[in-house]
Amino acid sequence: MDPRFDNDAQTTGTLPGIGAGALSLSGGSSRPEPPAWLSEARSGLSTPGRYLAYEQDARVIVFPVSREWTRIGRSLAADVRFDDATVSRRHALVANEETGVRVLDDRSLNGIVVNGRRVEWSPLVDGDELVIGRHTLYFVDTVSTPTPARPKALAE
Repeated sequence: MDPRFDNDAQTTGTLPGIGAGALSLSGGSSRPEPPAWLSEARSGLSTPGRYLAYEQDARVIVFPVSREWTRIGRSLAADVRFDDATVSRRHALVANEETGVRVLDDRSLNGIVVNGRRVEWSPLVDGDELVIGRHTLYFVDTVSTPTPARPKALAE
């Protein structure tokens, strides 16, 4: 048995090896390189919208974030469901608001990681990587456009 992992952590479903220094806690917002399947999934979208894209059982799944709240978890009531012990029954919520989309930790055991940083909540922008337990999801936004830079006259 690997000494980094205690037996209780393996039986309760917590992620082994997640400790101080295991995740990048730097203030930088460097995004991991997206997988090749993500651009294929994006090009296959027929209507503009906001989506969560992920791989499950060797299939690419693209789930629309169209309601005010999207629940992610192990529960049968979850909108995005992962039958995995590293995912809490009520793991995370994705809030679709007028000002944008954000993800919130729903008191999960293993937390949520956005672009390599463990967070309690975070706004999501196109291309963000979201880790729930041992599952990686990508936020795809084909609706929002980047906010233009302020004109020089207004900036002064």
